[in-house]
Amino acid sequence: MTLQWYPGHMTKARRELAERMPSQDVVLEVLDARLPGASSNPLISELRGAKPCIKVLAKSDLADPAVTRAWVLHLETEPGVAAFASTTERPQATRKRIAELCRGLAHYRGPDKPVRALIAGVPNAGKSTLINMLTGRAVAKVGDKPAVTKEQQAVTLANGMRITDSPGLMWPKVEDETAAFRLAMAGSIPDTAIDYLTIGMFGARFLLERYPGLVVARYKLSVTPPAAEALLAEIGRRRGGLRKGGTVDLHKAAEILVHEFRAGVMGPISLEAPPIGKAVAGGVGEIGQDGTQEPRLAPVSPVPPGSRSRVRS
Repeated sequence: MTLQWYPGHMTKARRELAERMPSQDVVLEVLDARLPGASSNPLISELRGAKPCIKVLAKSDLADPAVTRAWVLHLETEPGVAAFASTTERPQATRKRIAELCRGLAHYRGPDKPVRALIAGVPNAGKSTLINMLTGRAVAKVGDKPAVTKEQQAVTLANGMRITDSPGLMWPKVEDETAAFRLAMAGSIPDTAIDYLTIGMFGARFLLERYPGLVVARYKLSVTPPAAEALLAEIGRRRGGLRKGGTVDLHKAAEILVHEFRAGVMGPISLEAPPIGKAVAGGVGEIGQDGTQEPRLAPVSPVPPGSRSRVRS
């Protein structure tokens, strides 16, 4: 399955990003901490070339902290890249860390010249929230739906740094099926472009495999459901999804599951771990039946062979 969701304003955003890039000293690529791999846009890597990059793992308070630590270590093995996890709970720490990293990566600017940084990332990754944290005020519109920011905007920080925010940018074709599922779960693709039942089945399957303890606790289940459809049926029975005759509205149950994942009410969850070949000693491993981490890093492959999604154009 190839996902294609590339509204017209993204063509303009890509062109403006390419025009602005040469004048910038550092790129701040905002990734969703729950899916750093899937939310990493290859177009941004292509446009920035060898320019220094800070990969900011936003929404880290919603992600599994052990997995996030492993991602930071993994990302920092890339040439010219620094990485750190950001949370809205510590805005001062985020401002200080970004200033330090930008100055270190753009040391050639000298102490008297302000660093120029460009914020980029996929829709709904947390770019506007980041720029609001950096400025200490609401200068960028924030929403829980993708494509809230549609125009570039630039601000000067108290320390003199010049920050340019840019609209969320997807690439024309997401050919990795699992990445497309993860982006849909996280809300980087609008609800009008996805099939909730398909995405909900993906999410239910993944959660049962990796975080069964959180699922059982959230929905007050006596036992762990044996399969994704069984989990959705249990959610439907408990959340007003029963139809006349006793059948369960699985579509409604899937919507509930997806929205509760996005809101983080089930607990800290990561949809993917770093590639196993790039594991760092002391990193994160598979998640046990009680929701805790095992000591070894392992790949996450939640989509069984032959699984297919339906995405609306």
